[in-house]
Amino acid sequence: MKKNIIILMTLTILSMIIGFSKDLVLAYFLGASYISDAYIISLTIPQTIFGLIGASISTTFIPLYTSIRKQSGVNEANKFTNNLIHLLLVVSTLIIALLFQFTNRIVLIFASGFSDEALQLAVTLTRISIFSIYFSAIIFVFSSYLQSKNRFMSTGLMTIPLNIVTIASIFVGAKYNLSYLALGAIVATFFQLIFILIDMKKSDYSYKLYFNIKDKNIKKILTLSIPAILGSSVYQINVLVDRTLASSISEGGISVLSYSNKITALMYAILVVPIATVIYPNLSKVFANSEYQEFKRIIRASLGAINLLIIPSIVGILIFSNDIVSLLYGRGQFDATAIFMTTEALIFYSIGIIGMSTREIFYRSFYAMQDTKTPLINASISLLINIVLNVILSRYMGLNGLALATSLSAILCSILLIISLRKKIGPFGMKQISLSFLKIIFASLLMGLFAKLSFDFLSISLTQSFSLLTAIVVGAVSYFMIIYFMKIEDVDVIVAEIKKRLSKAAV
Repeated sequence: MKKNIIILMTLTILSMIIGFSKDLVLAYFLGASYISDAYIISLTIPQTIFGLIGASISTTFIPLYTSIRKQSGVNEANKFTNNLIHLLLVVSTLIIALLFQFTNRIVLIFASGFSDEALQLAVTLTRISIFSIYFSAIIFVFSSYLQSKNRFMSTGLMTIPLNIVTIASIFVGAKYNLSYLALGAIVATFFQLIFILIDMKKSDYSYKLYFNIKDKNIKKILTLSIPAILGSSVYQINVLVDRTLASSISEGGISVLSYSNKITALMYAILVVPIATVIYPNLSKVFANSEYQEFKRIIRASLGAINLLIIPSIVGILIFSNDIVSLLYGRGQFDATAIFMTTEALIFYSIGIIGMSTREIFYRSFYAMQDTKTPLINASISLLINIVLNVILSRYMGLNGLALATSLSAILCSILLIISLRKKIGPFGMKQISLSFLKIIFASLLMGLFAKLSFDFLSISLTQSFSLLTAIVVGAVSYFMIIYFMKIEDVDVIVAEIKKRLSKAAV
């Protein structure tokens, strides 16, 4: 499992570097303008609406597929997979028809503060980009299928063709015709599907035409998916509320939130998603086999690993937020005002990264137990609080209030999930996790001090970019030295594993 996490993390870093380049290209050519706002909304609408279904498939498919394969064999599991794909294609057709018919009204729901020019552009781009939903439907199923087999290579790399094509479409669209921005979304998703199909050919999956909505397994996944869809909708509603309010606060507000959120999303994708993705099939299997102590151990180890990686990253962002934004976005149409606004939003988003990260592990734990109701209840409570905080804080803090509300609601949701999980499975080591958490915070603060001192010293005679990168290296080295001597259990396990592998290699 650790090997899979490292592999997926490496692949994710590669994919995210290319993906982040897409955002840099977008910021360079379009800056924080009504055009970038319209483009982001045109992608957000299909991703949000179909994403509700896709997210529920990703969380419910793996434990159900594992159960069907164990009880009825490979052929029945493949039959279930094919039936699900056909059902999703039918659903996709209905969604596309509705989106095309009511595009204008839907765009206004997502961005009520748009000017007429921004609104018309967003409508035009959305009516093109929505057809990518067909490819997304199949991608969701096949990605989950491969992950259930502990095959993460293609799912970790499939965003590379997606982002390469998207970058090309931004360049062409900004230079020639803005419609190419949306066309690029369709072509990019198609190439992503082709990429994952190559890996599917190497599996034991076989395609056969089969469609039966009354099939017992389809009924079961629909039953499990309804709470999961509602739970996923909580996040999507948060995005909807944030962007609707942002469109009313300032022109380019949606872009500012998107650019700042991309930085925290980058951390999340590199440090959290690989861990959550790899542990999920394992959680499903050990729970199905009634290995409850192993189930708790995986949760505890995952939370420890996330704390080790996320907390120092948060400290780093808080200290170097302005320098990071300037380094990444500060060129082309992205002016000083955009840098300032994005920096402030980034600070408030970064506060909630720990809540978002641990929340993901708890969600996967409940889904592995085929419990989709508990995450829904907890997420719904945090949604209500987030909406209230959005309205209140945005009045006094503008865009920053929206970012802070998102962070506070994520932390609250994580706390509620801890309480719910403990009630369901009993103690799973929160005392040990909390002790390690405090040690890691202390080590991270010391790391931040060393990194800041080295940056201030180097920036006197060297460029800001080189000073920042060097300071990050200094901070990383000092952090790992500090946590090694602080006797944190999770670190001791990692060090022991490294020593074991080195001794084997030396023999």
